[in-house]
Amino acid sequence: MRLQFAPRRTRQLSAGEVQPAREYIKHYWAHLRRVHPKDDESLLGLPRPYLVPSYDATATFDYNELFYWDSYFMVQGLYDTEHQELVCGILEDLMSLFERFKIIPNASRTYLMGRSQPPFLTTFIFEVYETYHLDEAWLKLAIELAEEEYKTVWMGTKNPNYRQMYRGLSRYFDVNFLHDLAEAESGWDMTPRFGRKALNFLPVDLNALLYKYETDFAKAAHLLADEAKAQHWSERAKVRQTMINDLMWDRIHGLYYDYDFVKKKRSSVNSLAAYYPMWAGMVNDKQAAALVEALRFFEEKGGLATTDSLPIGRYIRGGMPEQWAYPNGWAPLQLIVVRGLERYGYHDEAQRIATKWLRTNLQWFNNHHVFLEKYNVANPTRPPVKGVYPTQTGFGWTNSVFERFCQDYIDQPTTEMV
Repeated sequence: MRLQFAPRRTRQLSAGEVQPAREYIKHYWAHLRRVHPKDDESLLGLPRPYLVPSYDATATFDYNELFYWDSYFMVQGLYDTEHQELVCGILEDLMSLFERFKIIPNASRTYLMGRSQPPFLTTFIFEVYETYHLDEAWLKLAIELAEEEYKTVWMGTKNPNYRQMYRGLSRYFDVNFLHDLAEAESGWDMTPRFGRKALNFLPVDLNALLYKYETDFAKAAHLLADEAKAQHWSERAKVRQTMINDLMWDRIHGLYYDYDFVKKKRSSVNSLAAYYPMWAGMVNDKQAAALVEALRFFEEKGGLATTDSLPIGRYIRGGMPEQWAYPNGWAPLQLIVVRGLERYGYHDEAQRIATKWLRTNLQWFNNHHVFLEKYNVANPTRPPVKGVYPTQTGFGWTNSVFERFCQDYIDQPTTEMV
């Protein structure tokens, strides 16, 4: 039996302690910025400058393409006047890919067009709209494009977008009908969540994201004074919420689980995907309290592990290394959970987790002078478990979430100590 890590009071970091790391991040963005207006072999042209996930002049593995969900997380620490042109340009690049190809691909490469990535488009649109006070004409055009992405890609019922599968819910997909490539669309490549059978699962994170799309469409329609359309989307969201709760909510464990629609049963893998419904605002107060209690499955010294650490034999494992699993923690998932906690008023828990994550990142930075794409949260002084590609340094979404947490919990602390 594994002893769960007991949460304890954590001293808040000071502005002085994080300042060298924030300076590193500030200057690192220049290494990630790319300008590529025309197609060049496999690399697709984009109208505006964008950010790539990582850069290391000594590495054999390099990025030059824009990624879908990476881009959303990489702008989280950049919502200011200085970076307005860059942030808005990245969103424009994503929308331009959809206008051209009727999909926002995994990344801006011709060979990555067969799948997408977790859909954060409406959330990105509203964050830009609200941060930079854009006009309703801009919002209308942006939301109309997102509605088309929702209907064409995520609610498709045949190739090349065969995603809507069961009771109106959707799966991750790839045009090659290969499980591992569909798993890559999830962004969690690779993970024990799907037992190497991703095409058979309705993922809780994806369907919570689509619920968020539907509520965002309703919100936009209300702002644009189209109450009939707002009502339509609100009803669609309620239907999805009911289906997700029926199929994926386990009140005994107090968690959501991916649903295997082939075997007609829930997965048994505890993962942080369970917190996407909380982030999306679709849980009730009783479910929120249960999800807070269930943090004990994931909370470690250095933050939240991607899955729990129950015996390996419980998982169906293949030959691929599973980097989206215990003991690794990832910046996007820390942000999703923290924002879900904040949304339901669990400010102390949110600050505790954010502070643990900041400390893990900072400790590695102070010792090695770099940020990583993922961390070993069970033992933050040790390297993370490797995946199917080498562990990257840099790192775009880690840097940005670190900066976002500094802004939220150090520059503007909600409490003195958690």
